[in-house]
Amino acid sequence: MVLTQAQPAPGTEAVKTVPPAVDLVLGASACCLACVFTNPLEVVKTRMQLQGELRARGTYPRPYRGLVSSVAAVARADGLWGLQKGLAAGLLYQGLMNGVRFYCYSLACQTGLAQQPGGTVIAGAVAGALGAFVGSPAYLQVKTQLQAQTVASVAVGHQHQHQSVLDALETIWRQQGLLGLWRGVGGAVPRVMVGSAAQLATFASAKTWVQEKQWLSEDSWLVALAGGMISSIAVVAVMTPFDVVSTRLYNQPVDTAGRGQLYGGLTDCLVKICQQEGPLALYKGLGPAYLRLGPHTILSMLFWDELRKLARPNQHQDT
Repeated sequence: MVLTQAQPAPGTEAVKTVPPAVDLVLGASACCLACVFTNPLEVVKTRMQLQGELRARGTYPRPYRGLVSSVAAVARADGLWGLQKGLAAGLLYQGLMNGVRFYCYSLACQTGLAQQPGGTVIAGAVAGALGAFVGSPAYLQVKTQLQAQTVASVAVGHQHQHQSVLDALETIWRQQGLLGLWRGVGGAVPRVMVGSAAQLATFASAKTWVQEKQWLSEDSWLVALAGGMISSIAVVAVMTPFDVVSTRLYNQPVDTAGRGQLYGGLTDCLVKICQQEGPLALYKGLGPAYLRLGPHTILSMLFWDELRKLARPNQHQDT
């Protein structure tokens, strides 16, 4: 006789078999691996999203007009290695943010929160918010500002002239104090909250749906790949407007008091972008955004899923 029990929410079964502390390491590792492959597209996306910001000042350089031409522009101006600008900061951000995010999500699944109606969405949003707050200094000041830096002929947005990750952190600390490291976090938290909720919830549901269709072997890595591909569409759709705003907030110059000189905050930035550049400007860099966020979502979720399988090698031995 087969004993039955309450079924967990879609996608939470595997998470429950991995301790949250292990998921912290696995999630951080998976997203850092994905970052290595997708950072060049992040550089291009950052440049495209900053383009047009200085129009009100009478200066509106447009060296970035499309994905291919933008990649070429970056490579010509900064060399091929310029496509990996901000990689160290990106890895730091991915490790911090996603380590916290996957730990919190795994903890929520272990405690049963994700089994409740809408639980995966809530768990993903809360985990994303906490991860964004922890990782904000690396993403905020350092990665975005380093990726924006280039030669004058193709420069867009404010140029901070940081020499390295440590130099950027030291400069921000000296000029703006400790709280300056979290300037613009108001734009990052909503961005990562909605992205995390969309990513984790749709990945869990999509993976379960693919397994139910029995198109692929239940343990095949292709199941996670398919789930990640479906999840990537939802992630990009909800994150891109927040991504544009957070890029602008992070890169803007500040006065002696540490206040932004271009935008007063999330709402002010949204309004100014819509008024000065039109609502479609909130989807600037959509192509590179998908080509960065899409593969990053697919790779990070695939790596995470496969690493969890390795972390629980005896999961199928009991019948």
